[in-house]
Amino acid sequence: MKIKLQNSLLLIIDIQEKLQPAIKDHEDVLASILWAVDLASTMGIPVWATEHCPEKIGFMPEVLRSKIDEKNIISKVHFSGVAEGNLTEQFEPEKNQIIVTGTEAHVCVLQTVLDLLEKKFSVFVLDSGIGSRKDEDKESAIERMRQNGAEIITREMLAFEWLNRADHELFREILNKFIK
Repeated sequence: MKIKLQNSLLLIIDIQEKLQPAIKDHEDVLASILWAVDLASTMGIPVWATEHCPEKIGFMPEVLRSKIDEKNIISKVHFSGVAEGNLTEQFEPEKNQIIVTGTEAHVCVLQTVLDLLEKKFSVFVLDSGIGSRKDEDKESAIERMRQNGAEIITREMLAFEWLNRADHELFREILNKFIK
């Protein structure tokens, strides 16, 4: 299925200060998420985020938090961002394609993706925008998400599917700013 601009939203799962240093390639994961947030903002895509037990494992780094509307940041205790019921109910009805990023791939990201799929959302996981402490956990999470119906995408897949055509009014800006 192709990602459609008008049906998309970006969801960031649990990028938190105390957890991030333990994530393999955490700086690259954060850079990819920041890239996706900036692309979404440029193209008018809503951005949502979760924080898992922030009083214990820290809040989202300010470099990321400053780019997201505070009302779109949800605190949670369940591993899944959907389990508490306070997230997807806030999405606009036409936003049925969820682009997912975050950590840890095999825990909170996986459980959120599985719940989103169960609720009949189309889910696209940005490969470079998810991470775990161990490679094998990330790889197994990707395989399991794929087996359950999530599509694994790259940054350029996301950008070009949101653009959809070369004569899009933002094509040059996106090409110059996000495709390198």
